[in-house]
Amino acid sequence: MEEIGNAFLIAFDLLRSRDAALMEIVQLSLWVSIIAVAISCIIGFFIGAALSVYRFPGRKVIVVVINALMGLPPVVLGLIVYLLLSRSGPLGVLGLLYTPTAMIIAQILLITPLVSALCLQVLEEFNREYDEFFRSLRLTSLAKIKTLLWEARFGLLTVGLAGFGRAISEVGAVMIVGGNINHATRIMTTAIALETSKGTLALALALGIILIIFSIAVNAAVMALRSSSKVQVHA
Repeated sequence: MEEIGNAFLIAFDLLRSRDAALMEIVQLSLWVSIIAVAISCIIGFFIGAALSVYRFPGRKVIVVVINALMGLPPVVLGLIVYLLLSRSGPLGVLGLLYTPTAMIIAQILLITPLVSALCLQVLEEFNREYDEFFRSLRLTSLAKIKTLLWEARFGLLTVGLAGFGRAISEVGAVMIVGGNINHATRIMTTAIALETSKGTLALALALGIILIIFSIAVNAAVMALRSSSKVQVHA
């Protein structure tokens, strides 16, 4: 117990002093996750909006595939990206393996199905609500998509936050394609796994505390956005 207590004291000291190694890991984690979530939202919002408005053969199959990909184990996805980016893989010539770019690619592939599925749920609800209005104005499909994206902006921000929460806590895929290289591809989750395996708990605890803070902040933001959207609806 004394050892654990000392580890917590050192962890809080690392946080208080903004230890350089700690901040480097946190900054890289945020940079990778924010870029991945931004790209995933662009792709996922487009897919979700298109599926909510357009009706075409095979639409249900696409929806099923997207929902199935939400449950794809991260380590399996990491293995797929590894095979694609390895020297013998089709994209090996790009030299992206064990770089932050490879980690971003893995997170994009992991998060996009989640964002697409959640976006589809949000926009389909709005599409049903505004269906008669759209018919009366005889809006084109593109105009419907623009209107739905704007009206559902609070819900879509919540979707983006959910994607960020998934990205910032991911460990399996990014460890496989990033390699957990110090000063290069080491992020919070992979650093926690490494430091715990080494028995050096202080840095792992400090990073764990930061992850918990991020999780609380994301959930608080989601609740605030939901409250704002309800106020907008009733106004």
